[in-house]
Amino acid sequence: MPARVAELKRQPGRELQIHGSAQLAQSLLAAGLIDTMRLLIAPVVVGTGRRLFPEGGAPVGLRLVSSGATPGGIAVHVYESTGQPEYGTYRAEG
Repeated sequence: MPARVAELKRQPGRELQIHGSAQLAQSLLAAGLIDTMRLLIAPVVVGTGRRLFPEGGAPVGLRLVSSGATPGGIAVHVYESTGQPEYGTYRAEG
């Protein structure tokens, strides 16, 4: 599938979009074929289910382009892929 998507991306035309397919998103992300990612995050913790970012998945750097929320409280984050991630450390203050 990633080879076919790469072929489609090389052709002129409009953008390619995927909606709701975690498995397809995972394979395209691992292949470096996702340029922009729009994550919609619902204010619910279900505790189980399919993960969008599986354990052991390919690392990818992302840059936040925009963020907002719907009137119903769904957070909408738009990220651009930056390729390989840069690693750092985080330390909480206090």
